[in-house]
Amino acid sequence: MKIERISCRVVDFPLEREFHPAWARGRNQPDLLMVLIEVDTDEGVTGIGAAHAGLEAAVTIERFVAPYFLGQDPMYIERLVPVLRDTEILGAPVYCMEMPLWDIIGKVAGLPVSRLWGGYSDSVTAYCATAEVRSPSQRVEDVKRMLEEGYRAVKFRFHLPDPREDLKVVEAVRAAVGDGIEIMVDANQAGVEPGHGGHHAWGFSAALTVARELERMNVRWLEEPLPRHDYDGLRRLRDRLDTLPLAGGEDNHGLHEFKLLIDRGCYDILQPDALLSEGVGQMRKVAALAETADLEIAPHTWGNGIGLMANLHLAAAIPNCPFLEFPHDPPSGWTAAARDQMLMEPLVINAEGRVRVPDRPGFGLVLDEERIARYTVSTHTVGLDQAAPLPTSSTTRPDSTRTGTTFTA
Repeated sequence: MKIERISCRVVDFPLEREFHPAWARGRNQPDLLMVLIEVDTDEGVTGIGAAHAGLEAAVTIERFVAPYFLGQDPMYIERLVPVLRDTEILGAPVYCMEMPLWDIIGKVAGLPVSRLWGGYSDSVTAYCATAEVRSPSQRVEDVKRMLEEGYRAVKFRFHLPDPREDLKVVEAVRAAVGDGIEIMVDANQAGVEPGHGGHHAWGFSAALTVARELERMNVRWLEEPLPRHDYDGLRRLRDRLDTLPLAGGEDNHGLHEFKLLIDRGCYDILQPDALLSEGVGQMRKVAALAETADLEIAPHTWGNGIGLMANLHLAAAIPNCPFLEFPHDPPSGWTAAARDQMLMEPLVINAEGRVRVPDRPGFGLVLDEERIARYTVSTHTVGLDQAAPLPTSSTTRPDSTRTGTTFTA
């Protein structure tokens, strides 16, 4: 089997309502931007993946990945992974390119990827990952709705200028529902967009103060309390806590950085992302290293349902994954339905608050081709029949209420 063609479609889906992510202070995010990746083989099997990015990822794949993947056997993934690591030197990180290769192997084998990897479980407990900063009273109402919908865990964002005001959200929810729901807190200190007015970094003293209060309130974990490369600070903070685990890693790249996080004792829970941190297959190596160190893995997921599917299969294949991040924060524009709008069968939780792995071969993705075509803004295709990488012409986004630019690669 050989890789015959690689196609990247930059797709810009609209969100139906305003969305103000906590990590981008003062900004409304009106869209979900992604790259849909399709790897075609000479035997008619197509692997599907996605990037949580835009044109920069499509161009990087076209220029620095496709020339080395074309003509290669997609079954020999370990031979191709070094290309992805080297690519980050020259272009955008595109570890997402490992996903369509595993999708091909799963389809050829007739097995879901999670079972191909050994299969620890057929479902994973989801935690409702909120994104906006809201008042304590609003979050109490949100949590009551989550409990009715079946969620067993929720994650809040701490991004107010005074973190003592953020703490009031956890206090209010605990007062309203007690220990009826697991609570996680994400400070997003490892890597943050400045936004309007800039980012107010916590520093060690603030992180320790917040962490001790969260420990008192029986919070499941505190995520990214310090910059991602402050290894000494993270270890020192972790050593000062008794029962509150520290989580992080979504902004770290490469096996070497995750090994460093483990060796330096920075986190109790590692959070690599199959589209951002390493290839989804390589993340199993991270999980194995974590397992030997008695650490947990809870994959980070944000951006689109295809990436969430990759992380779901990983989570179901390893023994040390307690939760799957499930982005969903109504009534904002960012909901599970918005996140999965490129799929015919969106991911949902069941009555036990778990997400089941599809039984279909590969990653089990069923694309909404009509919707994808409607919001595709450019297409980049490279094939063996081309003398040099040459993208195809693009289509125009028809939504007249949004930017009408036509991108030609």
